[in-house]
Amino acid sequence: MFKKILIPIDGSEGSWRALNTAVELGKKFDSDLLVVNVIQPYNNAALLAIPLDHATVTQGNSELEKIGDKVLEMAEERLASYPHKTEYSLEVGHPSERIIALAKKANADAIVIGSRGLSGIAEFFLGSVSSKVSQYASVPVLIVK
Repeated sequence: MFKKILIPIDGSEGSWRALNTAVELGKKFDSDLLVVNVIQPYNNAALLAIPLDHATVTQGNSELEKIGDKVLEMAEERLASYPHKTEYSLEVGHPSERIIALAKKANADAIVIGSRGLSGIAEFFLGSVSSKVSQYASVPVLIVK
């Protein structure tokens, strides 16, 4: 049923709960796991109003990549005893867009994602990655609270 499960992680408690849930599902269905961390580059339009040089932006992106790599290392440690294939990917871009694109590219059968638990007002105005993924993904999405 679920041959490959994609799990986006960001180091939050919600994403670790999602990883644990995906492991349990994966064990039941003999699933491979694809763990992804998505970083947003430090060069978005909001920063255009702030005078930053290219070196500052590049350094900021480099730090984000180090953090993303560390989160994936932590996931790898947690999955050391997982009995099936696991893959890890560091993606750069808008989180919901990258998660949906990677699920399609990797032929994932499901996405298990943590909920950040934004307040109702914040989620209304900002939206959340998990709600956007569940709305636009072409595979089943399990949101773990």
